[in-house]
Amino acid sequence: MVNIVIIEDEKEYQTRIKEVLRKLNYLEEDVKVLNFTKFDTKLKELINNEVSRKIYIIDIQLSTKVSGIEIAKYIRARDWESEIIFMTNHDKMFETAYRSVYEVFDFIEKFHNLEERLTKDLKAIFKKKLDNKIFRFESKNISIQIYYRSILYIYREKGSRKLVVVTDKNTYIVPITLTDALTKLDNRFHQVHRACIANLDRIETFNWGKGYFITDTGIRVDMLTKTFKEEVRVQK
Repeated sequence: MVNIVIIEDEKEYQTRIKEVLRKLNYLEEDVKVLNFTKFDTKLKELINNEVSRKIYIIDIQLSTKVSGIEIAKYIRARDWESEIIFMTNHDKMFETAYRSVYEVFDFIEKFHNLEERLTKDLKAIFKKKLDNKIFRFESKNISIQIYYRSILYIYREKGSRKLVVVTDKNTYIVPITLTDALTKLDNRFHQVHRACIANLDRIETFNWGKGYFITDTGIRVDMLTKTFKEEVRVQK
């Protein structure tokens, strides 16, 4: 699922952006378009939801207390992977936005080829080879979808048959075995302990002698066994 999030409070530009989206070929992606005029609770919840991939189209100068730049800064404090496209009627704002927000895909002047440039940007974004593989689990009471790239490691709780899936933002409890979990994952994931699976792409350090590994977010996990050392070495 890709959410295209329009943050624009002028109806004229809401309509023009939606018309661009209506004509766009999403390359068979599942796309949902969401429209916001200000930074409210629903937008905040969407930004903090790590499951869906997002493309933000943001008006820099909103008529509300929280500007488009402030919203983008809030996004980047939590999400470095979703794309941000800024739009404005005042091109002098671009330098301010550029200095304030990291990793902006593009800046578009509303008064200069808006439709053409937005179409070009969105096509480029959808053509990018992004890692969209998802860990899925569903039961009567639980429905979980997590991008593989977000998972740091998975471990079995002591005295329980449930697994804890640790991501770079949250943890999730899943009532399956380690063996079942491995069948739902790809070869970046490997068992490193009788009760732990690690995402090898997210591990910075393995200390086999002392029995711990450190994730790229700085978390130390004391669940590493030499039994799995050779297999992990081959995978790396």
